[in-house]
Amino acid sequence: MSIFKKIFKGNTLYYPGCLSKFVAKELVENYRRILREAGVDFIELSDLEVCCGSPALKAGYGDDFKKLAEKNLQVFKDHSVGRIVTHCPACFMIFKKEYPKVLGDKWDIVVEHATEVLNKKIKKLESRKGDVTYHDPCHLGRQMGVYEPPREIIKSLGYEIKEMDLVGKESFCCGGGGGVQSNESELADKIAKDRIAMAKKTGAKILVTPCPLCYMHLKKNAEGEDIDVKELSHLM
Repeated sequence: MSIFKKIFKGNTLYYPGCLSKFVAKELVENYRRILREAGVDFIELSDLEVCCGSPALKAGYGDDFKKLAEKNLQVFKDHSVGRIVTHCPACFMIFKKEYPKVLGDKWDIVVEHATEVLNKKIKKLESRKGDVTYHDPCHLGRQMGVYEPPREIIKSLGYEIKEMDLVGKESFCCGGGGGVQSNESELADKIAKDRIAMAKKTGAKILVTPCPLCYMHLKKNAEGEDIDVKELSHLM
């Protein structure tokens, strides 16, 4: 990287993603506070950035996806963004894996999931708080290979993880992504209930996941069940 880029492209952007920004707004507040307390200096461009393009890409609208990518890139360049931190696994995957495919060498921004950043910052607590079970989001796990940072954070917070039968590369989907919830709602709910049954089998009373979509879909389907679904920021 040139000296010019080091000087004029040094901002870290916190990008919450559409689902959190417009629906699960408490997660945005959580991560803002957590990142600040962890000493992460960041900017926000909420009124300027557009959707990362994940829904368009998955629906087969490649041209529209590229236009969104180009629009975001211009906004990021205009504000000297050199790094993006997001807590949304889908946005994380799109920025890190798909933007380089459509933008080529023009895309030179470092992209990190919030758990990768915070795992380096959080100090281990000595007190034990209890047991939780952990759900691997598809985009964060199988797509991007991020399995340990979220688990390390949970352990650092004093919790013991009771793993479900299907985790890591073999993790069971929550049922909420990929358009299933929108097009096959009964199937999506059945998948979520099956996952909740796996979580309850561990004996843990808390099911935690670092994905807004997984969190909202599992929480909706856990109503009346003896398990509390939380997004990772709720523990932090």
